[in-house]
Amino acid sequence: MEETADLRNGVELTRPVSDKHLDLLRPSARNYSVFRDATDNDKGKYALIRDPEDFQAGLYDKPLPCFGCGVGWFSFLCGFLCPPLWYYATILYFGNYYRKDPRERAGLGASAIAALLCSVALLITGVILLFHSH
Repeated sequence: MEETADLRNGVELTRPVSDKHLDLLRPSARNYSVFRDATDNDKGKYALIRDPEDFQAGLYDKPLPCFGCGVGWFSFLCGFLCPPLWYYATILYFGNYYRKDPRERAGLGASAIAALLCSVALLITGVILLFHSH
C-alpha cells in the first residue's frame, strides 16, 4: 500500500499501489474494484470505480486479421492447400511480426514448424528420387 498524507486534517490515507497501473488493465477489469464497498453487506458485490460509458478500447479488444484467427493460424491452415503460405508466415515469424500483436506468435510459430517439416519431407523425397533413378 502507498501512504499519502491529507494536509487539511492530518489524516493518513492509503491507496493500493495497483491504482497507479489502472490504465494497463483491460477495459472490463478497470470498471470494478476488487474491494467490497463498506456500505454493501452482500458477499461478492463489487463497487463501481469508473463509469461504464467511459470505455477505452484496449489493444487486444480488436479482432485479429484474417477472419479473426490471425495471419499465423490462417497461414497454417491454408498451408495444407498451398504450402508456400507456411514459408510466408515463417518469414513473418523471424521478422518479429508478432511484436505488433503477441497473439500472433503461436500461429506464426506453428507455421514455421510446418514449413520445417515440409522442407524435411521434400528433402527426403528428393534424395529418395535421386538415388532411386540411378
